[in-house]
Amino acid sequence: MSHGIFSKVANAVGGKRGRWITLAIWILIVVALQVFLPKSADYKDDAAPDLAASEPSVVAQKVMDEQFPMGEGTPALITWFRSTGLTNVDLAQIQEFAKELQQSPLDHQKTVVPYDKMPLPVLKQQVSKDGTTFIQTVLMDSAATSDELKTSFEELEKTANGIFADKPFDQKVSSKDTLTARTTGPAGIGVDATELFSDADVSLLIGTVLLVLIFLLVIYRSPILAFIPLIAVGFAYLAVTPIIALLGKEGVITYGSQGLSIMTVLLFGAGTDYCLFLIARFRSQLHHDENRYTAFKKAFSNTAGAIALSGFTVMAALLILLVAKYGSIHNFAVPFSLSILIMMISSLTLVPALLGIFGRISFWPFVPRTEEMSRVRAAKKGKTAKPHRENRFWHRVGEMSAKHPIKTFVITILILGGCAIFATQVKYTYDTLSTFPKDMPSREGFTLISDHFGAGQLAPVNLIVKTNGEKTDLRTNLEKEDGVANVSVGIPSTKNRDYVMYTIELADNPYSNAAMDVIPDIREVAETTLSDAGISKNNVWIAGQTATQYDSRAVTKQDEALIIPLVIGLIALLLLVYLRSVTAMVYLVATVLLSFFSALGLGWLIIHYVMGADAIAGLIPIYAFVFIVALGEDYNIFMISSIWKKSRELSLREAITEGVGQTGGVITSAGIILAGTFAVLTTLPIQLLVQFGLITAIGVLLDTFIVRPFLVPAITMLLGKWAFWPGKGHKKEH
Repeated sequence: MSHGIFSKVANAVGGKRGRWITLAIWILIVVALQVFLPKSADYKDDAAPDLAASEPSVVAQKVMDEQFPMGEGTPALITWFRSTGLTNVDLAQIQEFAKELQQSPLDHQKTVVPYDKMPLPVLKQQVSKDGTTFIQTVLMDSAATSDELKTSFEELEKTANGIFADKPFDQKVSSKDTLTARTTGPAGIGVDATELFSDADVSLLIGTVLLVLIFLLVIYRSPILAFIPLIAVGFAYLAVTPIIALLGKEGVITYGSQGLSIMTVLLFGAGTDYCLFLIARFRSQLHHDENRYTAFKKAFSNTAGAIALSGFTVMAALLILLVAKYGSIHNFAVPFSLSILIMMISSLTLVPALLGIFGRISFWPFVPRTEEMSRVRAAKKGKTAKPHRENRFWHRVGEMSAKHPIKTFVITILILGGCAIFATQVKYTYDTLSTFPKDMPSREGFTLISDHFGAGQLAPVNLIVKTNGEKTDLRTNLEKEDGVANVSVGIPSTKNRDYVMYTIELADNPYSNAAMDVIPDIREVAETTLSDAGISKNNVWIAGQTATQYDSRAVTKQDEALIIPLVIGLIALLLLVYLRSVTAMVYLVATVLLSFFSALGLGWLIIHYVMGADAIAGLIPIYAFVFIVALGEDYNIFMISSIWKKSRELSLREAITEGVGQTGGVITSAGIILAGTFAVLTTLPIQLLVQFGLITAIGVLLDTFIVRPFLVPAITMLLGKWAFWPGKGHKKEH
């Protein structure tokens, strides 16, 4: 019945009239969307909060803003440095600069420390002990976007250039006896993070398109065919981006530059895969059917179901990200799943239309023909037709896996298991700065602060307690705590003197795991001290960057514990419905999970021992898991569905040989292209995307070259008829 439905759909989108109608509809839709809907770049929000309003650090920030309004805002730390020591002239000019910022405030500037009103000896006391570095704090509006802050910082540098003759923001930090300046702190880091992603968008799109084009030309050696998937993906991209922009404009979803970057890779990688599944079957069918429409109907009928299931599997897995509490993860769900849905529709409508229009010419100069067509064509040229010979490489691979299942199973398990062991050694970091290139201004500024003052000064922790007028030993107790470098005198709120704020400088980099681990200790000391004084433990709030990252780590771990089982359960359910085999569902899910842990372990070896990173970004496991498991299962679905169909007529060994042989070439091509598109992320200057791209690419390659052609067929062969349980798969015994 489904065959008849697919045949009608094939005729509707790829038939003599349907092909032109389909193409026209796509053109009209894309033009309308581009003309009448907004641009995705106009409504991206890179400053969207990742934590819910109920998280402790967010609640603490609200209390701080209410009770200590002078501290309200995002600090930009301008770090002044001269390797031979700051001179009196330097300090006098810094005072003049501070005065200028007060008289002519920057856009989105809240407050500036009035250094111009301080005597020079007092100012010198704030210079680092070695006399080389001075930190100037400018509080910016916390509601300002990164793009707005970037404009303000450009204005700030122009103001500085009018006062300092040597243009300190343009000087290299390594310069000797030259005054240099860098903007760091939370505001500077936020601007640099956004700039990294915005610069990446165009280069990523160009790099991905070129890579896919080169791979298609090398694999299929046809200039026309190489552009068909790219056209289909391009139309999908042009359709999905304005829809996402509209949803963003209406406040339905939130998305940022990072999400758009990964979405681009996902579209071109997974989208090309779906196109290739149909194209490969069409080419194979053209060797048997003279009528191209008949060939196309058969090809479409044999692949549309697997393509649709693959697309829905990935889309559903990505939609599960909606349950995430962490903003960055939650915000990926709709853009990613929507892009997969539109790409799947494109591959099942626009690609058939293009193949219907070009027909056999799609594969020029290596045009597939039936034996009779080749004989007639050769006779006209006075030559003898060469018989068509299919590449038997993947048939031999399938035959080997089916003939020696135990040996194949053991070898593949040893390889994958050996890599997976290293996944237990992975260390994770939530240090934003470690993902930046070393020459980014905010990272250079942080390095100066860390080297000459102490890393804790970059983003101190703010502890607020409500003492109800009682005296406590809180400062003394906090100073005794490991990981605390300095604690300020408690400052009472001007609005309610029961509220007291302590500024705590940590001994470690405030973005590091070591610093985050101090947060619960600070809370415990504060709660115990208040409790001893007869004050409620609930009167403690901890704000600041380190507290925010501590909550981020906790929330992402909760999301992992929720999302990973849900994704596994969803994919298991879809496989069960499609294959009607509990056994197959279990081992297909298990093999993809194994490839994920193997990719994580192998990726860690490369990232740690080759690239020299001490840890990988804490968000990598959940990012990579969803993509590797969902996309990896795509290939299993496509291959196993072929084995299942052939097992009704052939012995299981023959079905495996034919199934692997028939799908091997296209899945390998698709896997290489998909891995290649994710590998493009490794060319970006953002370590989070470099690590994500590398690990995901490794996972796809392991699926393509080990799990799918060797491990899955070997397990299927070993299980025999039980692979189909409780259904009945094959008719003939092997």
